[in-house]
Parts: sequence; structure tokens; C-alpha cells
Amino acid sequence: MNIIVINSKRGHSRTLPVPRHWPWLLAAVFVLLPALIGVGAYQLVYHVGDQPEYTPLMTARFADQLNEQEKALSELDQLSQEQFRALTLKLAQAQARLVRLDALGERLVEVADVGSDEFDFSTVPGLGGPESADEGTSYELPSFMEAVDQMAETLERRERQLDILEDLLADKQIEDQTWLSGRPLSKGWMSSRFGRRSDPFTGRVAWHKGVDFAGKEGTPIVATGSGVVTFSGVKSGYGKMVEVNHGNGITTRYGHALELLVEPGEIVRTGDVIAKVGNSGRSTGPHVHYEVLKNGAQVNPQPYIYRARR
Repeated sequence: MNIIVINSKRGHSRTLPVPRHWPWLLAAVFVLLPALIGVGAYQLVYHVGDQPEYTPLMTARFADQLNEQEKALSELDQLSQEQFRALTLKLAQAQARLVRLDALGERLVEVADVGSDEFDFSTVPGLGGPESADEGTSYELPSFMEAVDQMAETLERRERQLDILEDLLADKQIEDQTWLSGRPLSKGWMSSRFGRRSDPFTGRVAWHKGVDFAGKEGTPIVATGSGVVTFSGVKSGYGKMVEVNHGNGITTRYGHALELLVEPGEIVRTGDVIAKVGNSGRSTGPHVHYEVLKNGAQVNPQPYIYRARR
């Protein structure tokens, strides 16, 4: 294949030989080049067109991650606050228990009749001792929560010990309070003793199951020991009567009252006024019929009347 070049000024022509592969090269240039340009333009338009959509997607992902991190931080902060509140509450409870232990200790000192200058809960106990030989050895401090737990356990042990001690002392105190002693009248005289006597109504020999104390009508009748009122009302032969259970099988009765001042189930202490002297029931005049029962049977009240109070 040749290419003829004509010169119009000089009037001659020139023939240029063309290699055989040039037509294919030119065809490749005119066909492949536009194709490459089109593909490049398409890729450019595709990536440039997707960029605005890709950027918001990545932004949304970063925003989601940021929200998750903020949520995790918020949960961690809330957990820390809850643990701090729990720790504060635990310390407050420990402090309250310490106050209670101090009050209980002071009460035990009072009950046990120990001098306040000998055992004072309001002062810090003295501590000391020689320096230990292994003072320089390393010591690992326990964690704060572990120390708080150990203190709570120690407080619990102290509370149990003090509760047991208080119960023992309270039992002794109750035993002292239920100790029967004295007369049921602060003013009056013994008008009839326990045992055989002439019945004031029939004149026959009869067994008197209690002791009579004569006094003015309306004179206060007092309990001779602490206990629980088991009866307060009218009983045949006794008139208006009060019965008090003192425990350990001991019961006292106070009969012929003018007025009853206690109710069944009421707790009375030694010296409490429970009734007033009267003339109710089988009686010849104002007095109180006083009985002491041991395991349900009347016994002579005089040993209880004359023994000293605890």
C-alpha cells in the first residue's frame, strides 16, 4: 500500500510506501482510543458521582460508633455512680450500727452497774505496743471494698456478742424484777394470816388460802412483783380480783377490790398500782385478800412478804 503526495506548485508528485501493518495500527488508534477515553470517562463519572453518597454513609457509620461509645461511657458512669451510692449507703449503715453499738454498750454498762469512769464508750480506747521487728516488711493493703466488708463482718460479730450479753443481763434483771417481796398495800395492817382460822361468816374452822391486809377503802393496791395480768374482773368469793403471772410457775391474786385499774394482757412492774382496796365479794370490810400460787397451788405468802427486795 502506497501514499501519493502531489505538490501543486511544482507540478510533480511523490509516492510514499506504507507498511502493511499501519492500517491496523490506525484502525486500532481510531477505535481503541475512543473506547479507552469512554471507559475512563465512565469510571471518573462513576467515582465522582458516588462520592457524595459515600461520604454521608461513612459519616453515618462514624456517628453510630460515636453514639455507641457515648452510650458505653454513660453506662459506665451510671454504674460508677450506683457503686458509689451503694458504698456510701454501706458506710452510713456501718456508722449507724456503730452508734447503736455505742448506745448498747452504754446501756449494758448501766445494767451491769459498772462505773462510767471504768468503762466509757464515748472515749477512744488506748492502743500501743513496741515496734515490731518485721516493721519494714512489705504489706499489701486490702482493697477499699474488701476493707469495708471486713468492717461490716466485724460489726456483725460485735452486735451478736453484745445482743447475747444484753439478753443475759436482761434475763437477770427480769428475774430480779419478778422477785416477789413486800406487801400489796403501802398503808395497812395484816388482819388475817395464812392457814387455819375461824370463818368470819360461819364461825367454823376453815383454811385461809391467803393473807388479808385491812386498809381504808380506796387505798392503792400494788403489785408485789413484775409480770403479766392474766385476770382482771369478778371472781366468785373474791369479788373484784386481779391475777398476775410472774413466770416460773408463780402467780399472785389481789381480791375484794373496789376498783380494778389494769386489763388482762397488761404488763405490770413491781410497785405498780393495779387496784384499790374495797369490800367486794365475800368480805366483812375494806381489805385486800393476797394469795401466792406456786404451780397452781396456794402457798403461804408470808415468806415472800418478809424477804428483802433485790
